[in-house]
Amino acid sequence: MATAAPIIGLLTLVSALLLPTGAAIARQEVAPDRPDITDSAQTISPGGFQLETGVEYSRMRIGGSPAERRFSLDSALRVGLTGNLELLVDAEPVVWLRTEREDLNRGDLTLGLKYRFFGSNEREEGLALALRPFVKLPTADAPIGSERTDFGLLFLLSRPLPGDFSIDANLGLAAIGQRGPEGYLLQALASASLSYEVSPRLSALVELFFHSKDERDGRELLGMTVGVVYLLTESVAVDAAMRTTLAGRGPDWAAVAGFSVRWGK
Repeated sequence: MATAAPIIGLLTLVSALLLPTGAAIARQEVAPDRPDITDSAQTISPGGFQLETGVEYSRMRIGGSPAERRFSLDSALRVGLTGNLELLVDAEPVVWLRTEREDLNRGDLTLGLKYRFFGSNEREEGLALALRPFVKLPTADAPIGSERTDFGLLFLLSRPLPGDFSIDANLGLAAIGQRGPEGYLLQALASASLSYEVSPRLSALVELFFHSKDERDGRELLGMTVGVVYLLTESVAVDAAMRTTLAGRGPDWAAVAGFSVRWGK
């Protein structure tokens, strides 16, 4: 199967070639779906493109075994198809994993859509609702990936709140591919991210996220993210966040940093 990195690169190149001269100036302000896990209900305008990329380093203690350390490069390309529909291509071109052994390879590739069926695309104009179906293709070899296909559906909500606050919330189900025996495990997903606009360029966020077990002998996970997003320009934003596990089996901590660029309409 083709690696994820060439697919991201090809889509980005094709999108740039299709744009008219001078279209690199964004008409819609960049609004990243990172560094938190929760996605907003806002979509990319038709003819618009947004690249969201960054790095994540995490550490997880495993009883009686060496701590698991993981470093990944994340890249997500969002493409506006219509006024309320976007295409998402999400990949990890590089993943480094160290436990008792060391592995360096690509991660999995996820394809998805975001369809906003209610509300405006402008966050400050009120409640917005969307659906996000997705499928994860097993492009990563074990132990980096499960080597099984996953798919699911998320319900997305975005709403402005008084006092420069806003909230995004996700709720959904995923079918997680299993081995020994073969089959799928139904997983519940939920998250909520509260943002505060510190200034016209700077916003801070705090997030809680939950998912039920992704393996038959696994455990549920409850985690938290705190982070910031800063607009360098109307079309470029940088972000940073820290993530931790509050309950269940997950990373003790993870550091996230990246940037987002929007171009086109």
